[in-house]
Amino acid sequence: MPILQPVGRTFIAFLGAAGRLTLFAIMAIAHCFRPPIYPRLIGRQMMAVGYYSLPVVGLTAIFTGMVLALQSYTGFARFSAESAIPNVVIVSITRELGPVLAGLMVAGRVGAAMAAEIGTMRVTEQIDALYTLATNPFKYLVAPRLIAGVVTLPILVLIADIIGVFGGYLVSIYKLGFNPATYIANTIDFVQVQDVVSGLVKAAVFGFLVTLMGCYHGYHSRGGAQGVGTATTNAVVSASILILCFNYFITELFFAQ
Repeated sequence: MPILQPVGRTFIAFLGAAGRLTLFAIMAIAHCFRPPIYPRLIGRQMMAVGYYSLPVVGLTAIFTGMVLALQSYTGFARFSAESAIPNVVIVSITRELGPVLAGLMVAGRVGAAMAAEIGTMRVTEQIDALYTLATNPFKYLVAPRLIAGVVTLPILVLIADIIGVFGGYLVSIYKLGFNPATYIANTIDFVQVQDVVSGLVKAAVFGFLVTLMGCYHGYHSRGGAQGVGTATTNAVVSASILILCFNYFITELFFAQ
């Protein structure tokens, strides 16, 4: 039926894109464990993913913690449950807001940069030149970025958790009138290892997704400057959607009863 043809074409195109992405991911993961390894390239990418992303992630985390404490107070004050604010802040930051917001910020900053860089190399035939020099592009371009994303983003999220909790502490102490010692004691007593570990596992998965989508869309970009721009946009959008989707599945894995 003609009316169903667009639906079929869209579904087939989706399956083809999913298959290409899966094969790309398998090849990229395989090259992460095969020699040779380029430590200098990995270190450079770790600086780009982690150190240079720290200011934007830190600002996002501290203001998120401050807003979270303020909004929690306005809600809990109706039920005389202001003492639960430290618990809400630490759980929300470590379980959800820390890894998700850090992943989205890194996707916007690093994922776009990776897609633009590799896409420019593709349209200017620099990737083809790597083949002529007997250098595997997956080994030279993709694997260092994947390793850097998986290793660096959990460290970045751990720092973001500390900064976010500190933001909630500042608002609670200097604006809402909490006792500092009591606030810190409630935070330490309520936080559990599982909360922090789940956030770090999410961060590792998000780091893999961000770098994978940046490399994939950049590697398959076509059509000159316009194609590079499209690849950059697709990398950020697809990484953001995958972060939100995998966030649910990992939460279900850790906290489903």
